[in-house]
Amino acid sequence: ATRTKSADVERADSGIGQMPARKWRNRASETLSSLQAWEAHRPCTDCGERDLPVETDVQNCNQRRADLCEKCCKRRTERKESVLEFVNTEASYGEDLRIIKEEFYLPMQAAGLLSQEQLQGIFSNIQELIDLNESFLEILQEEIDQAFDQGDDDLMTVCIGEIFLEFVNMLPAFQTYCLQQSSSVNMLNALEKEKELLRIFLNVSQNDNTALRRMNLRSFLMAPLQRVTKYPLLLSRIIKATTEYHPDHSSLREAKSRIESHLEHINMKTKQEGNTWTLRSFRQDSKKKREVINIEMRETALKTVGWLREETRFVMEGSLQLAQPPDGQWVKKGSKTLKFQNMQVLLLVNMKRVSESSLESAEPGPVKDAVLVLIRDKNNGKFHLLREPLRLSNCIVSTDPDCDDTFELIEIRREAFVFRDSDRARTHHWFRQIRRYSRELGSWKKRRNALPNIMISTPHTRP
Repeated sequence: ATRTKSADVERADSGIGQMPARKWRNRASETLSSLQAWEAHRPCTDCGERDLPVETDVQNCNQRRADLCEKCCKRRTERKESVLEFVNTEASYGEDLRIIKEEFYLPMQAAGLLSQEQLQGIFSNIQELIDLNESFLEILQEEIDQAFDQGDDDLMTVCIGEIFLEFVNMLPAFQTYCLQQSSSVNMLNALEKEKELLRIFLNVSQNDNTALRRMNLRSFLMAPLQRVTKYPLLLSRIIKATTEYHPDHSSLREAKSRIESHLEHINMKTKQEGNTWTLRSFRQDSKKKREVINIEMRETALKTVGWLREETRFVMEGSLQLAQPPDGQWVKKGSKTLKFQNMQVLLLVNMKRVSESSLESAEPGPVKDAVLVLIRDKNNGKFHLLREPLRLSNCIVSTDPDCDDTFELIEIRREAFVFRDSDRARTHHWFRQIRRYSRELGSWKKRRNALPNIMISTPHTRP
């Protein structure tokens, strides 16, 4: 028999036979078809739905939009347009503020057309609004530029809500300007009739100054009012185009609620002062009513301590029950023997940030002062302070394990207060926050002599 070398034999079936090979090819074809079908109906990365359009031309398919359904593609486009509209209109508003200063305020001041008191009456706190706008716009533009640099053409990483909440202190500045708007316009009208040079200057500026776009001073003075009422509308558009899973969704809703509450508060103040004009009103609900009350309490507290708004932080605020024990043995007798009254309490901290940027992640600067402001419940439309603010640098805060639903705050050589909340966990949170700032302030060497007099004498024994 002729023996054939193995090298001379050529196998066409790859060694697996014809039937297995045919089954393998059929299974591979089925798998490929399944992958193509899944690819055609893959879930959208934004909403999770499986109604993505089938792309026939792969070269024309934008890879950035490949994992989005048609609805989410449209939503992203709308969100990008809304975000850019927010930033661009903020820039336009800032330009109007600079026109007020550079084309009206400074020339009138340099020419001596009005006194400094008259200028202050007409232009109010315009410089404060300019500073806030510049800082706000700078952060917004940085976020936009950073998103584009990172390839985020849809601006999905830009969180307008978070940025707005960081600059929430600009809302009281708008309130100051809005409340003075009526008197500012009346003063301008009276001075224009009285001073001929002022009238000539305003007419020439409107007709010959191209930067004014043939608008008069009164139109520009309305810019802050128009801007503050436009914030809720712009935020609503962004919210509508932002999916609920987006990290900025809750911040956007909170920012919208905060600005609407401030607008309602401004309307309330204008009515109290007898003005007939009001800003745009919004649907009232219990949350907005509570926020309006909180705004008024913060203003009362800020006016009482006399701190700068930009250096003030409201750490905690809310209702607490307060009692003043007649002696230091109240723990032995139990808190049930104390007579508590409801009180609105605000914990304010005066501090400066280490960084100039309001959005810098660095820790805040050193605490300069911290106080507790005690306000009685609202009566006849006004808040009444129980006493002067309690400065934590002169206080010692303590608690006792036998009475863990309360804590005691003792002002050295003066009064003692016992606080509690209806919720025990919140009582502990109040205690930790107040104790923290009390320890950071003052000199313990000065206070150590007072310690024996305020230490609770009850033995610390647990059952």
